[in-house]
Amino acid sequence: MKVFIETNRLLLREIVEADVEGMFKLDSNPNVHEFLGKQPITTLQESKDAIAYIRNQYTKNGIGRWAVIDKKTNDFIGWSGLKYETEVRKDFNYYDIGYRLREEYWGKGIATETAKASIKYGFEVLKLDEICGGAEIDNIASNKILSNVGLKFIEVFEYDSMPHNWYSLKRSEYKV
Repeated sequence: MKVFIETNRLLLREIVEADVEGMFKLDSNPNVHEFLGKQPITTLQESKDAIAYIRNQYTKNGIGRWAVIDKKTNDFIGWSGLKYETEVRKDFNYYDIGYRLREEYWGKGIATETAKASIKYGFEVLKLDEICGGAEIDNIASNKILSNVGLKFIEVFEYDSMPHNWYSLKRSEYKV
């Protein structure tokens, strides 16, 4: 499996079929899905389907979310990274920064660390012109992360009948 990014404590690598248990631990937690439609998964098959969906993005778009792995324990923490998004904003497509972590890893700076590393990869390796992100207005943690990694608030938009904040960072504004 391919490792894309290594930080002091984490590996960001492709998500593989063997991650099914970790994905299930992540996406079956109702707290993780508080701002994701409140529909946690209930079966391993749903985890397998999610992995297949992400792996298809690798092939179709050349990018997709990456597994976040603790280097000391080899634990599957969640996923982070970029994806080419075509569904959320119906009026345009874009490269989206995102992260989803198991609850026991919240508040440890992992989402910020992986988002910063992913943005750097997007601008320096993929040579993207712009990286965007969105978060439900009430998701204080995710909004804070998007701001902390350098994305600028642009506007409020509606998604799934909920108001979301929209953020963007252009390569010309990017600072290491």
